[in-house]
Amino acid sequence: MARIVSIVEGDGEVEAVPALIRRIGEEVSPLDPPDVLRPIRVRRQRFVKPDEVERYVNLAAIRGDAEGRILVLLDADSDCPAELGPNILQRARTARSDRRIEVVVANSEYESWFIAAVDSLQGTRGITADVAVPKDPESIRGAKAWLRDRMNGPYSPTADQATFTTRFDMALARRRSPSFDKMWRAVSALL
Repeated sequence: MARIVSIVEGDGEVEAVPALIRRIGEEVSPLDPPDVLRPIRVRRQRFVKPDEVERYVNLAAIRGDAEGRILVLLDADSDCPAELGPNILQRARTARSDRRIEVVVANSEYESWFIAAVDSLQGTRGITADVAVPKDPESIRGAKAWLRDRMNGPYSPTADQATFTTRFDMALARRRSPSFDKMWRAVSALL
């Protein structure tokens, strides 16, 4: 059984990311479900500072015991995922070369993955039935606001992220969102 410790930046991701890892695990390795520990939450602005990636990766390694694997998930926001991700990965693997570590940078936010499969969320937590998938879900800046504008009610990461995570169509998201496909591949590699 793979033990996975994740490092996330958002409050909503503390509940959502373990659910996502388990869902991917059910499809990738159904006979050997992962042991997913509660994520370590750290604000991105702090995490990317000198010595902080290393400090939090060490903490994750301690939490995960000798066999623990580490997943770092960040939002790209306005940064280029292809630059931010490899930089964080190099720092993390240098700090703990004894661990399996993957880094995923959601382009531009975790919620972009919901937008990529929003047609599978119609009727969930107030997502309207007439919602249409945009051409490039990852190009939307302000994904939380985009979702809120298509819901009957407010969008709250802590209230909605975990529910959306358990219900969105991951196959659609993989086809429409390269960064979600990266998440799938990263979790698969850890498993």
